[in-house]
Amino acid sequence: MAVERMAMNKVSIRDLNVKNKRVFIRVDFNVPLDEEGHITNDARIQASLPTIQYALAKGAKVILASHLGRPKGKVNPKMSLKPVAEALRKALKREVIMAPDCVGQAVLAQTTRLQEGDVLLLENLRFHPEEEANDPGFSKQLAALCDLYVNDAFGTAHRAHASTVGITSYVDKAAAGLLMEKELTYLAKAVADPDRPYVAILGGAKVSDKMEVIENLLKIVDVLLIGGGMAYTFLRAEEFEVGKSLVEEDKVPLAESLLKEADDRRIKLLLPVDHVVANKIDATAESKITSIQNTDRMDGSGYWSGNHSPL
Repeated sequence: MAVERMAMNKVSIRDLNVKNKRVFIRVDFNVPLDEEGHITNDARIQASLPTIQYALAKGAKVILASHLGRPKGKVNPKMSLKPVAEALRKALKREVIMAPDCVGQAVLAQTTRLQEGDVLLLENLRFHPEEEANDPGFSKQLAALCDLYVNDAFGTAHRAHASTVGITSYVDKAAAGLLMEKELTYLAKAVADPDRPYVAILGGAKVSDKMEVIENLLKIVDVLLIGGGMAYTFLRAEEFEVGKSLVEEDKVPLAESLLKEADDRRIKLLLPVDHVVANKIDATAESKITSIQNTDRMDGSGYWSGNHSPL
């Protein structure tokens, strides 16, 4: 119970009076699409449903916002949220209005016409470069669409974007959604009262993005497994040959210090022991699995294109 109290020392959607209010819910609909634009895995949509259904049951006018893919601040029809709108219609068993954009007079007009129980899905936030830049003007435009703000996108909550951070400065009340609430409870236990042995698995491309996370994990875990592209910066720090794999050369000294800290704390910091080697980064490329100790590089200039857990 103490962990739950610590986790939810935050305002929840349960604390808001959402009846007849325009509620902007930042969700994570960054779902995978095939070449025809069909959703291949709707897990993120399903995870958002409890918060959406709660708001609707309480009489809210629901406005949903998300990014999809990396359109780099430009409109890309292949990354439109239209397939998500169709999936939501089936999941919620009600009409979902698809907005032509995520800001602008046309979208603002749509929000003012919403009735209790209506659902409006905004178009991809990242069609605007101001989203990832956390632009104040863009944040104000998003805030103008709503009366209340709810963040239920745990997977993107760490990014200082307009729809996750900037908007909160321009709304009367901001709260966590039910998915965020659940994740915060899990996270609080993992930090304050973890089961032992405590094993953490961390991936991603860059050490620079995870530096503070690793430093904090080393204070509480028993074992830390590091995989993904960032593993090669650590392997370079251990003086292994890594071909043309992604390495942050300026972060090699940092990796060295983190490896030393883990050793000093008697924490097992484990790196991948076998890897996929290819002569180019392409699904059709010639490849093989090899040990990190094996210096044979196929043609002498291959990539370490992937890795596997040492467990």
